[in-house]
Amino acid sequence: MPTAAFSLLLPVYAGDRPEFLRAAFESSVDRQTLRPAEAVIVQDGQVPASLAAELDRIASESVIPVRILRLPENRGLTAALNAGLDAVSHPTVARMDADDVSVPERFERQWERIEAGLDLVGTGMAEFESDPDRPGTVRTPPVGSERIRAHARTHNPFNHPTMMYRLAALDRIGRYQPFGKMEDYWLGVRLIDSGARVDNLPEPLVRYRVGSGSFARRGGWTEARTEWRLQRELLRMGFVTRGQYLRNVVMKGAYRLLPASVKRVLFRGLISRGLPGDRA
Repeated sequence: MPTAAFSLLLPVYAGDRPEFLRAAFESSVDRQTLRPAEAVIVQDGQVPASLAAELDRIASESVIPVRILRLPENRGLTAALNAGLDAVSHPTVARMDADDVSVPERFERQWERIEAGLDLVGTGMAEFESDPDRPGTVRTPPVGSERIRAHARTHNPFNHPTMMYRLAALDRIGRYQPFGKMEDYWLGVRLIDSGARVDNLPEPLVRYRVGSGSFARRGGWTEARTEWRLQRELLRMGFVTRGQYLRNVVMKGAYRLLPASVKRVLFRGLISRGLPGDRA
């Protein structure tokens, strides 16, 4: 099986399950038509013995080199990803979460676009609850730089777990920065604003695991305040107009404060059809 000069970056924390991690890793390495040259797994703090054992098994049995970077305490996704970026050996990095599943041709399709000159390539993704072979709602991202920029003024234009990007492009903007649960949205906006060459593949090349608490975690006052803070930053940097800022503050803030059951209906009925939301 061919490999290419990119690194797989996969963060793990105590809440992840060993069987989900195994499926995520195997789908992103063993079953890919184009494999990464290495994998960097960031263990974000202490994990249960069963998960630690699975990490050791992956490292010992993998067909590609695996480096496990163990952080002594849980530092959160932003810090874990930045630590992983410090540890990779290749100039291009593919993101993966420990409970999702990659479609076999995912990396081959993305690598082709990176080789053609793009700095970031995302893809669509399909939700599933228990069986990745029976996906449900598809989150289709905007395609083309103009549509992505326009879309980013109101929604996250990239599905974070699907990203493949050039490390140099992230270095130019200061990599990931803390922004609540919206560090990926903030990263994407800064990349676009910096002039990075970005695009999406509309096909759902990642199967995204959702649970019963996904939409509850998407809301509340903490998330609303983070949303408002993000909108202030977008206004400050001139990425949105004042009118767009006011609309976003009202509409997106209200969405964050709705009950989870209502958000589920709105998101799946209106937003996910070509308008991907934030990582749940």
